[in-house]
Amino acid sequence: MRYPASEKLEIIRLVEHSHQGVRWTLGKLGIPKTTFYRWYDRYLAFGETGLEDRNSNPGRVWNRIPDAVRQKIIDLALEETQLSPRELAVRFTDTRGYFVSEASVYRPCRPWRNGKRIWKKKFHRINLT
Repeated sequence: MRYPASEKLEIIRLVEHSHQGVRWTLGKLGIPKTTFYRWYDRYLAFGETGLEDRNSNPGRVWNRIPDAVRQKIIDLALEETQLSPRELAVRFTDTRGYFVSEASVYRPCRPWRNGKRIWKKKFHRINLT
């Protein structure tokens, strides 16, 4: 159950001013000690604003290539149309100092170049005889 900041503050004040122990008071309220101490630590560090609900969603995905870098990859692919995704990844890493994988180059560039894919899959025939 989520408690609003006002109720969290009321619970903290109730526990602080209780003549009984923390464990007993929290047991009567039905709140786990770990939850209470997490609230209390945030209250001591940030005041009442620390008790507000926070967004648990991270700001951005940890492995997403930034849009500016993605655009640079697309620009390089449009300039160097003869290079494969692997060669473009190596060229981009060498010249720009930012590592990108072959898949990271292939994904943003596949719908470009006159509405057609820049690269066609190349299958190499291996002669085993």
